[in-house]
Amino acid sequence: MKTLQGTGVALVTPFNKEGDVDVPALERLVHTQVENGIDYLVVLGTTAETPTLSTEEKELVKMTVKKANKGRLPMVLGVGGNNTQTIVEQVREVSSEDYTAILSVTPYYNKPSQEGIYQHFSTLARRSSLPIVLYNVPGRVGVNMAPDTVIRLAQGHENIIGVKEASGFPQQAEQITSAELPKDFVVLSGDDALTVAFVQNGAQGVISVVGNAYPRLTSRLTHLAMQGRYNEADMLQTAMRQINTQLFQEGNPAGIKALLRLMCLIDSDTLRLPLVPVSEELRVRLDETRKELDLYASTIGC
Repeated sequence: MKTLQGTGVALVTPFNKEGDVDVPALERLVHTQVENGIDYLVVLGTTAETPTLSTEEKELVKMTVKKANKGRLPMVLGVGGNNTQTIVEQVREVSSEDYTAILSVTPYYNKPSQEGIYQHFSTLARRSSLPIVLYNVPGRVGVNMAPDTVIRLAQGHENIIGVKEASGFPQQAEQITSAELPKDFVVLSGDDALTVAFVQNGAQGVISVVGNAYPRLTSRLTHLAMQGRYNEADMLQTAMRQINTQLFQEGNPAGIKALLRLMCLIDSDTLRLPLVPVSEELRVRLDETRKELDLYASTIGC
């Protein structure tokens, strides 16, 4: 699906100091993405701390993003879990007027076999009125969705239109894209630090975390890579390497929330347990890296 090529940003959910959803901060964050070259928004993904949100809070986040976006960018909604029937019920409730697609993670904790993964997503595909983007993130869910399983799902269900590949292995992207796939099936990097390598192996973009803070830089890097301008893209990737490493040293979204607070893009880096804010040591290093990256960005017009 060409709509989901390029750079998508997995939005954080800002909380105020009292721990409530910070609606004004979320609105500002959406405006920042829209105005700085991002191609689409991902709502209620991993980076949004979705498992810690109540049903009412999820609705508040969805309503806030929709209102701030004003239809300017396509939106993808995260809907995932480890109970297939529950996810089917949730998928049925998603409005096709508001969302371009659903992003659904491999079931976690129960560690299904490849056949179990196939049957899970096949069931979702049969019941969903919206296109589905598979989400492979073995480091979080405990099982890798094999390229053969992705290919089988893509070939068997026309509304399975892509995969966010966060295995950390660009070769998996190549194994998928080298197969006979539907014309508009997209492979997306799920790792900011590997965007160029994934695109070189056939991916058509990234679903980004660092894009929350640096949408223009992230979008430029992704589109340079997609244009085959790998040397220029690699230069940007190198410039962002340290910030991408630091963002995940004490977990996501703790790192990106600390960075957004340092940049005054959100008012608090509050997280919900079991997640906690980054250490003061990492905060200082993030601030130093941020200043260096801001200077670099200014020299290239970003």
